[in-house]
Amino acid sequence: MFENLIQYLQSIDPVLAALYATLFTWFLTALGASVVFFFRTMNRVILDGMLGFTGGVMVAASYWSLLAPAIEMTDGEGFTKVIPAAVGFILGAIFLFSLDKMLPHLHINFKETEGVKSPWQRTTLLVLAITLHNIPEGLAVGVLFGGAAAGIPEASIAGAVTLAIGIGIQNFPEGIAVSMPLRRMGMSRRKSFLYGQSSALVEPISGVVGALAVSFFTPILPYALAFAAGAMIFVVVEEVIPETQQDKNTDIATLGFIGGFVVMMTLDVALG
Repeated sequence: MFENLIQYLQSIDPVLAALYATLFTWFLTALGASVVFFFRTMNRVILDGMLGFTGGVMVAASYWSLLAPAIEMTDGEGFTKVIPAAVGFILGAIFLFSLDKMLPHLHINFKETEGVKSPWQRTTLLVLAITLHNIPEGLAVGVLFGGAAAGIPEASIAGAVTLAIGIGIQNFPEGIAVSMPLRRMGMSRRKSFLYGQSSALVEPISGVVGALAVSFFTPILPYALAFAAGAMIFVVVEEVIPETQQDKNTDIATLGFIGGFVVMMTLDVALG
């Protein structure tokens, strides 16, 4: 089945393939958000464990799916070989840092608001926080599809699909992490679900942008891969990991992180 999927995606336009893949990652976010129809609250221990898992997947994907291929596809030796990856990584982190400072958003614990001051409701600010997480994820998938279509050996359709599967898996708890707090605040199940799934709508958009950018200008691929990795690592260090340290569940969150890292590493090596 996996091979049939790869063959199909190889036969269609890379931008369309990136759209399909990121719609899949959005769907799993929506699936996670749908949990709100069955539960009103979720144990904080479980939530921290799932957020830790999310962080582990993102870190593993940043190296195995993005940074390693970016370095491998760069010609030269020593410093010359690593410069595109280093530059792209830094730019990705700066990009997310800038968005983090400019775009108003609220952390899941409802205690910390970041970005410029805004009269927006807390629900909107929370959705924006998770939306920030999803921009580099969609971008990473789209960039890999664009590189594979350009015929670059280090960027394969199988690798892009594997990355989409990994991101989709960790999007499931992200959907829960948005919808559950909203439900706990008294919002209806339907509205909590709609807000939860909407946080991942940016992924198909950024996926298409990434695929288009690489398709039109192939030499930027190593920079683009590292850019997505830098943005993802920034999200993990600045948002995801601190969020798991708010209560006394650090051990559970750490084990979740390890589990997420192993799952993504295994998927990438076995399927990518």
